Amino acid sequence: MSVSPRTWGQVSVEEALAKRRSIREYADKALTAEEVMQLLWAAQGITLQPQGFRTAPSAGGTYPLEIYAVVQLSGVDGLDPGIYHYEPRDHRLVSKTKGNFGAQLMAAAMDQECVGAAPISLVITAVFERTTSKYGETGVRCVWQETGHAAQNIYLQAVALGLGNVVLGGFNDIEVQRVLRLPDQEKPAYVIPVGVRNS
Repeated sequence: MSVSPRTWGQVSVEEALAKRRSIREYADKALTAEEVMQLLWAAQGITLQPQGFRTAPSAGGTYPLEIYAVVQLSGVDGLDPGIYHYEPRDHRLVSKTKGNFGAQLMAAAMDQECVGAAPISLVITAVFERTTSKYGETGVRCVWQETGHAAQNIYLQAVALGLGNVVLGGFNDIEVQRVLRLPDQEKPAYVIPVGVRNS
């Protein structure tokens, strides 16, 4: 699935910063495919520069992050439940595994109910070797910094879309890897449930 990202909006950066909060309760409403793709673009999408830079800075352009969308049953209009991988270069979601994995991801995230309640959870993972192969141990710090940049972009974009989200660091790494069927070298960094804010 691919939907072109918007590079303009009606919410200023200042307003998004002022309204940014961690939201753990969501309205019983599905997200649209456009909203999901906009969130993914904000996190790791390609910007307007011809060099193919991304929306979050990356040390040496090594881009160690990957993003997955875990879609619940009836979570996103036009998307079947399952696990999807975001491909920034083509700005598209690719189906990785079909099925409803929300309960498994919630269990892996220490049974935090917001994961089970959210129509979708974004999972940011990192392949540290992409950066450490260039910067050595300093690259580890760079990867964590980049993860924070991407997560903040998601927060601000969620506010601009009228959505709510929360970043979670409390999860069992091995279990999240198992749910997403990640290779050993790809480590989970954040689980981010997202939903429509309660009015």
